[in-house]
Amino acid sequence: MNTTTDTLPVKAPGIILGIGLGGFFDGILLHQIFQLHHMFSSRITPDTVPGLRMNTLGDGFFHTVTWLAVLVGLGLLYSRVTHARRQVWGLAVLWGWMLSGWGWFNLIEGLIDHQILGIHHVYADANQFLWDMLFLASGVIFILAGGVIARRAKPIDIA
Repeated sequence: MNTTTDTLPVKAPGIILGIGLGGFFDGILLHQIFQLHHMFSSRITPDTVPGLRMNTLGDGFFHTVTWLAVLVGLGLLYSRVTHARRQVWGLAVLWGWMLSGWGWFNLIEGLIDHQILGIHHVYADANQFLWDMLFLASGVIFILAGGVIARRAKPIDIA
């Protein structure tokens, strides 16, 4: 049994997941929690409101890229590992349950942070309640749609 070739299907997904998770570590802990730096803080000072807005926008783009890397890594990992082990379920099961999990996040976070604690809202303006309700509705839709996708997935014929 050659360990190098046995681990090959996991190499690219592992690297891509590591890039995404490393980016989340940097962005969440260093940018947001400890506020040591932001995306453009060496070029645009975050000490003014316009500067902080521009740095926050940069952090948002940065998090978008890391989020996409995690999605790609998970998709590759799931498809390669299940193919290598000759599992009978395809990607639809994973993506369906992930969509459902995202919906549960929206629903729980929206209820606790937006409604119960009121620590922030989706969009603070005259219609903030409507925005909050749309966020909660997206959670319910994601839960239902993800469940339907996962449950309707058909086994893959490996033969």
